[in-house]
Amino acid sequence: MNRPLILITNDDGYEAPGIRKLISIARKLGDVAVVAPDKPQSGMSHAITMSHPLRLKKIAEEEGYQEYSCNGTPVDAIKLGEQIVLGRYPDLVLSGINHGSNASVNVIYSGTMAAVIEATIDGIPAIGFSLLDYSHQADFSHVEDHITKIIKNVLQKKLPKGVCLNVNIPIASENKIKGIKICRQAKGRWAEKFDIRTDPYKKEYYWLTGVFEDGDTSPDTDSYALAQNYITVVPVHYDLTAHKAIEELKGWE
Repeated sequence: MNRPLILITNDDGYEAPGIRKLISIARKLGDVAVVAPDKPQSGMSHAITMSHPLRLKKIAEEEGYQEYSCNGTPVDAIKLGEQIVLGRYPDLVLSGINHGSNASVNVIYSGTMAAVIEATIDGIPAIGFSLLDYSHQADFSHVEDHITKIIKNVLQKKLPKGVCLNVNIPIASENKIKGIKICRQAKGRWAEKFDIRTDPYKKEYYWLTGVFEDGDTSPDTDSYALAQNYITVVPVHYDLTAHKAIEELKGWE
């Protein structure tokens, strides 16, 4: 039986511990190609590069494995992986493991999830993985069995057309993970402000700060399940149409 071809990227850069862990897991399940940014690209969302040339650098190549870094965004990495490195669509795209949460509204800003959504647009099953620990020294020791289970389910059972998965994993702690919950995205938001500073030339500059506010306490949300120490799986699609509003707005015509 042919091994599936898996394309992997992230938004923390190809050297980040999270992607190294995801690579080690995926190589047990299929042939792997990695195309990942050469530096952190967090918060890039679905940005693509049009203002300068894109470049690939080969990092490694051996039987069943090849790895490249690129000077673009996570979405650039998917496009380069499909069209240049592989010359075909892979059987599965994985993104992550992100250092930090992509639950709730974070999915909109996430470069990790943008790569997954880009693959979904191309009709490829795709999963984004995130750990609720922003530290570069984050502990990934507890994630392998859960990630393996989710990947195997997608490979074997497939995903609905146009749907990808946003998976968030609680941090390692004394409390064991209770299981996996299929959830909806919580309706949280960032209450943002700018820290106003002055440079040595007496000119003002601004540093974005903020606090995450989640007033959505429903037990069917990802935020709630993560707080209860569950891994959350949110099905995501790229169709942004507010379908329920169509009939109401037709009265404007």
